[in-house]
Amino acid sequence: MGSDAVVYTVTDGVADVRMNRPDKLNAVNQAMFKGLGDVGDALAADPSVRVAVLSGEGKGFCAGLDFSSFQSMAGGDGLRDDAGEQLAPERRGEGGIANAGQWAAYVWTTLPIPVIAAVHGPAVGAGFQIAMACDIRYVAPDAKLSVLEIRWGLIPDMSGTQMLPRLVGLDVAKELTYTGRMISGTEAKELGLATHVSDHPRDDALALAAEIAAKNPSAVRGAKKLLNMAGQVPVADGLKAEERTMMSLIGSANNIEAVTAYFEKRDPKFADVES
Repeated sequence: MGSDAVVYTVTDGVADVRMNRPDKLNAVNQAMFKGLGDVGDALAADPSVRVAVLSGEGKGFCAGLDFSSFQSMAGGDGLRDDAGEQLAPERRGEGGIANAGQWAAYVWTTLPIPVIAAVHGPAVGAGFQIAMACDIRYVAPDAKLSVLEIRWGLIPDMSGTQMLPRLVGLDVAKELTYTGRMISGTEAKELGLATHVSDHPRDDALALAAEIAAKNPSAVRGAKKLLNMAGQVPVADGLKAEERTMMSLIGSANNIEAVTAYFEKRDPKFADVES
């Protein structure tokens, strides 16, 4: 399923999403901008999907902007204008989203389900921002990560300026953005960019996804929404939302199933959550 640029399958509640331009190290072009956004929208609307794993086919996660597209920018063709035009009119302005490039990354943050990035090879520029928009990141120790836009005289504009400080703090985010310094997966873990360093990031990401998919999807979705609110809304609002979420879970069919399965010493069978 998906487009040629972004493909996915769903098995036992886990969406295996792959950027699919291996001959270009999954460098982002207009088709991939659109494909990432479209697949994200499709997953959000599919109640059978409980977790997503996002990876890149071939030898890298994503090598940033397709250089041929960059050359068109140098010629004044305006990739960002084109990206903005690809964004559906009803989506434009939603949550501050201005163009399809931003949505291609930020959609993974907005999904109601957890998204796990499996990063190997290059994850630079656009690829770095896409990975940072995910909930959890497994990163190969020899992966190469960079806020590369400064090399081209640009800024990270796929939600990176908003997401990066949440992970590493404002000072580190500024240093990485101002310099474009290349870091390894090992250093990414030290800085807080990687959740786990793994020699087999995709396999480990899929294993974690299967573990999460076996939990109450109502609780997992509620937890993601609440955790994403942390630091973004007043604490009082977050506490009220926490109470509302808990009250919606207590006594629900999936809550009862979790408790019953525990005492019966069997695996629970949870109902899907309507999006």
